[in-house]
Amino acid sequence: MSSATENTSSIDGQNRDDARRTWDLAAAAFDQEPDHGLRSPLVRAAWTALLSRWLPDRDVAILDTGCGTGSLSVVMAGQGHRVTGIDLSPAMIAQARAKALAAGLSIDFHVMDAADPRFSPRTFDAIVCRHLLWMFPKPAQVLARWAALLKPAGRLVLVEGYWNTGSGLHAAEIVAALPAAFGAVSVEILSNQPDLWGKDVTDERYAIIALNPGTAS
Repeated sequence: MSSATENTSSIDGQNRDDARRTWDLAAAAFDQEPDHGLRSPLVRAAWTALLSRWLPDRDVAILDTGCGTGSLSVVMAGQGHRVTGIDLSPAMIAQARAKALAAGLSIDFHVMDAADPRFSPRTFDAIVCRHLLWMFPKPAQVLARWAALLKPAGRLVLVEGYWNTGSGLHAAEIVAALPAAFGAVSVEILSNQPDLWGKDVTDERYAIIALNPGTAS
């Protein structure tokens, strides 16, 4: 477990403990949402196709930050990548490990604070994060930490949204918060792709792909 200090974490200890308890309680039912569990072949195929397009087509090291029950980790490992998944919730990680085992895949899962991952700099070729960044009080600080973990030709893949509840981040907010080191940034609208969500959606959902200089788009 990462034990980030007050000076390095975007979430204080009490809020981190509260978040861990919340997601531990949510873990049992988490995969009931179509885009969480990817139990529908149609939804799983839609996410598989997107990840194939966003990620390098060779075997690379990927960090799935805030991996939840590991559904995307399993997809990426199934595509031949070396995947590390981290999540604050031990209950989520337990399900992720079981899911990888059932799929016959080797994935390195850790209980860890995604706001302050404890890995050496320049460890990963890509970092994937889905529906997590909006939860952090200081997203720019978290993005800078993630960027430091990328290799020089790495990429950041962020799936986020601004939901009808009023929670979330607009795409422009994240683009503005990205470290200046990223030389190419693209935004892809996902609201108009119901296969990803198992239903039609009317809120703002999108992906941001940020590439380090020298990375082919």
